[in-house]
Amino acid sequence: MKILWLTNVPSPYRVDFFNELGKSCDLTVLFEKATSTERDESWEEHHFIHFRGVILKGIDFDVDKAVSVQMIRYLNQYKTETIVVSDLATPTGIMAIEYMKLCKIPYLLEGDGGFAGSGSGWKESLKKQIIKGAKAYLSTSRSHDEYFLTYGASKERLYRYPFTSIKEEDILPAVVDQEKKQRLKQKLGIAREKAILTVGQFIHRKGFDLLLKAAKRIDPNAAIVIIGGEPTERYYDLIDRLDLDNVYFVGYQSKVKLKEYFCMADVFVLPTREDIWGLVINEAMAYGLPVVTTNRCIAGLELIEDEKNGYIVPVGDRKKLAETINLLLNRDELRESIANHNLNKIREFTVERMAERHLEIFEELKR
Repeated sequence: MKILWLTNVPSPYRVDFFNELGKSCDLTVLFEKATSTERDESWEEHHFIHFRGVILKGIDFDVDKAVSVQMIRYLNQYKTETIVVSDLATPTGIMAIEYMKLCKIPYLLEGDGGFAGSGSGWKESLKKQIIKGAKAYLSTSRSHDEYFLTYGASKERLYRYPFTSIKEEDILPAVVDQEKKQRLKQKLGIAREKAILTVGQFIHRKGFDLLLKAAKRIDPNAAIVIIGGEPTERYYDLIDRLDLDNVYFVGYQSKVKLKEYFCMADVFVLPTREDIWGLVINEAMAYGLPVVTTNRCIAGLELIEDEKNGYIVPVGDRKKLAETINLLLNRDELRESIANHNLNKIREFTVERMAERHLEIFEELKR
């Protein structure tokens, strides 16, 4: 089976997926740019092992987008094969979609997730123009289903797949015991009995400021560890103003070092204002961590069940955020139960399973 895939940049988790998928099909992936300028250096390492990766020539449009007409040659070459477009909101992706509509070339649309708008207004009409007309729509979640349906998809053309960044080998075989967690805290210089971990970019959308503003209500024996590059002056000012002495800012970490932080943590928190998925949720679950996130995080809405493997709190509700974190910090048995549940559940969301599901969908659509 020949597959042509159009996307924006070779992000590490996407390259892992393409390498897995490429083991079972003839896969060519067109990338608009070599990397995203807002990401760390790990995004610049390309290991295209089991697929052909092509960096298109074009004009940079944004941090992770470009304008390139070079993809038209590939669309014509693969017009009788399976074509997948996942850069739905970039100039190159939109041009590719409209070209295939004009030339009556069948194609599939895929995204990481999405929150549907009202469906009315000129911007919403533009989304409908871009999204309607695909042969099939590959969706990550109930929210993503609704997104596609709002903008022109039909239910019978929706196909669900498990979206993830973790491989089977990344999932811990068992829950980390408290003795090991304490040793890791000492090694990493975390001078607190318990630790709350969050990982992401220092941008407003991630909601780290909300976590800091909730900190005075959180057990003071718990460290708040934020991994995500260099914080802006705003975060330091906030810590000074709130008189917090339990916050640890940690810069970018390699995958090996990041594993130590996940293993030493007791609770994982993503206080996001909005994430169309939130892959750190998958990663936290793979380390057996209880997860607290908001109702504007699709990964949370899809993977987390209250009390079973974490909690969903209303976005921006700092009081509820603090209460939920304290509940988990103070109940050892609950944390252990959640940890075991997460290690089991996340096995359904591996790169291997993601690739397997795509192949099932492609085979079905070929029939």
